[in-house]
Amino acid sequence: MKQIILVAETGSDINAQLAAEYGIKIVPMHVSFDTETLDDGAFPVEKIVDYYHTTGKLPKTSGCTPEDFERAFDALHAEYPDAQLLYLAYSAVTTCSCQSAVIASEHRDYVTILDTKQVSMGQCNVVITMAELLQEHPDMTIKEAAEAAEKLISRAKMCFLPDNLDFLRAGGRVSNVAALGARILSLHPCIEVLDGRLVATKKYRGKMGKVAAQMVTEYAEKYDLDRDCLWFVYTIGLSDAVQKSADEAAKACGFKKVRWIRANGVITTHGGPAALGMAGFSKE
Repeated sequence: MKQIILVAETGSDINAQLAAEYGIKIVPMHVSFDTETLDDGAFPVEKIVDYYHTTGKLPKTSGCTPEDFERAFDALHAEYPDAQLLYLAYSAVTTCSCQSAVIASEHRDYVTILDTKQVSMGQCNVVITMAELLQEHPDMTIKEAAEAAEKLISRAKMCFLPDNLDFLRAGGRVSNVAALGARILSLHPCIEVLDGRLVATKKYRGKMGKVAAQMVTEYAEKYDLDRDCLWFVYTIGLSDAVQKSADEAAKACGFKKVRWIRANGVITTHGGPAALGMAGFSKE
């Protein structure tokens, strides 16, 4: 009988295979195309790129609603009435999901909520590592699990590299002038997740294969990342050559395990096609 069940959103980019392997409940965020709103992960991400190329606009993304969490919490509680639910949330400063879960958890004393202050595979890294800890220690109490998760959150590091700024420009996150200048100069801003917020900290110049390897090497050294495991996330359109460059750089840095996941709709909408991200833990 499960004592603790982990909950996360589709914005973590934890795919169905990983969710099934670790017994994680994934709650859908949402993507809206004009008047049509779809659950993130329930449609091919190609739809987002096609929509942008056809209309010149990006779909709108939104977090999970209180009703989404109520359904998820109640279904899990009905199936596992003695289990505690540990929801490891997508960065609370970027979306309403965490607050929605707080609302839904009222009168549900079996729910514990922690803000991972991460998105995409930064959140995935925390959730999967926590799932592995629970597998190793099945008798862990919810208090012990929350304390372990908080330690992981404090060490979690993530950054990503967009191929170009078109989607960030269309989403109002960068000006036309900046986007045009970046394209002409082949600039790629490295965007880090710092205390839950997305912050551009450095600009790389050159083709993605070259700058991807630079990012991996410099970011791993900057935060003295634990070499046990490194996560990569990519959006549709990232070439095999760029993936190979990043993979080889990670192995050259001494990472024992490298894991790859493809982004769902929410992250694709924000990062655009052919983007690359990485996540790991700083050493204790």
